[in-house]
Amino acid sequence: MNTPNPDEPLRAYAGFHMKRAFHVFKGDLDRTLKEFDLRLITYSALVLIVDTPGLRQAQLADALQIERPNFVMIIDELEKRGLIFRDRAPTDRRANALKPTLSGQALCKWATEAVDGHEQRVFGMLTVMERQQFLSVLAKIELGSEKDIT
Repeated sequence: MNTPNPDEPLRAYAGFHMKRAFHVFKGDLDRTLKEFDLRLITYSALVLIVDTPGLRQAQLADALQIERPNFVMIIDELEKRGLIFRDRAPTDRRANALKPTLSGQALCKWATEAVDGHEQRVFGMLTVMERQQFLSVLAKIELGSEKDIT
């Protein structure tokens, strides 16, 4: 006798599958970044600061879609760890330009190598074409939601 799967009514919904897949993705990513004492948000901020030295705090908050008051805690955390520093933006003395330290650059490099491994573990069963299609679908959902859902 087959026992019905209790989540069967939800399996018709893409959002249900996205949530389940995100838990797999996020769990592995959390374990990967823990080694560097980083979280998804602090890693993301560090990558953008290393990649774009001089980025203003407001630009970074917008890029990461984080409310600016909450964002200050993230910047404070990275600064206290000696991974970034604030400098006056040359075009606006009221704004801070964010720059990585040498330690921040090194940690970002090591963490990114680990995140690349994480991506391979999680998405390794997909072909290159399937992965490109997957990313394309996610981008369409994101762009569509900005237009239609808000």
